Amino acid sequence: MIDSKLLVSRFFFELLDNSALIWGLIACGTAQFLKLFVELIWHRNWRPSVLIDTGGMPSSHSALVTGTASGIGLQLGFNHPAFALASTFAFIVMYDASGIRKSAGMIAQRVNELPTESWPSSPESPLKETLGHSRIEVFVGSLIGAAVVIPGIVFIGSPLHFLQNNGLLLG
Repeated sequence: MIDSKLLVSRFFFELLDNSALIWGLIACGTAQFLKLFVELIWHRNWRPSVLIDTGGMPSSHSALVTGTASGIGLQLGFNHPAFALASTFAFIVMYDASGIRKSAGMIAQRVNELPTESWPSSPESPLKETLGHSRIEVFVGSLIGAAVVIPGIVFIGSPLHFLQNNGLLLG
């Protein structure tokens, strides 16, 4: 019989030991958090809702996928098939963010401009317009991904080992 607590504990420790994933998520969170300051500095608007919004500067999705790909390349080698797969996935995500999702947002903006009488039943709320990113938002996000993950892995390493070595986690 498998002990479920042991299984959950092992999963948790293995997840914390996956440096590429954890540092990629930290890069994503960093980019999302930076949106708050971009909104404040560029738009002179304090809007904490940007922390959970899609779109905007910088692209947290780009930070996540480029950071994770960078971490995989750093750990396994930039000639490893897993790095090729992660990079391909990153390019698709970034292309879609600045292409398809950006276009969907532009269409939503146009639809929202139509008079409500045009619809058989009026929509409860307007369609979300900030779905994608400009190319510069994607580019900056991708730079943040690598800028967070590579030093994180090189100087700190595995989050699990860091927490254990500093007495912040037992096990």
